[in-house]
Amino acid sequence: MAAVVLLRRKTYNLTTRTPWKPLVKLQADRIDGSNAIARHGPEGVIVNGTEYRHSVVVPWTGAVLPWPPANFAELSEANFEMLAKLEPELVIFGSGSRIRFARPALLRPLIDARIGIETMDSPAACRTYNVLLAEGRSVVAALLFERA
Repeated sequence: MAAVVLLRRKTYNLTTRTPWKPLVKLQADRIDGSNAIARHGPEGVIVNGTEYRHSVVVPWTGAVLPWPPANFAELSEANFEMLAKLEPELVIFGSGSRIRFARPALLRPLIDARIGIETMDSPAACRTYNVLLAEGRSVVAALLFERA
């Protein structure tokens, strides 16, 4: 691995002495007044320094809430009604370790309230949520972490 040094506001690769562009953009663990997801893994997430090892609803602001479904088969219309009551402009549904789409009938509360919903696996949902949060959007992440 090549050594990298920051000189005069430019980053240089010491091996070739050419400017080097970082491949990863780092974001703050906390965004004042918002619920940023600092870390995620197969068993849960860390939001504002607190670890959650169960399905969870992460709104852009306010309290992080437990989400009742313990697995994909337990999803119900009431789970999505809970999300609609938060009145976000968009819901990011993290369906677990792989992408799975909820039946349209379950999404009816969000559709009726004209709230957008995007489905992806939970790691992608965490990343997408943070990007939208940084843009100042009123977004909710509904993250499914299946318990054995």
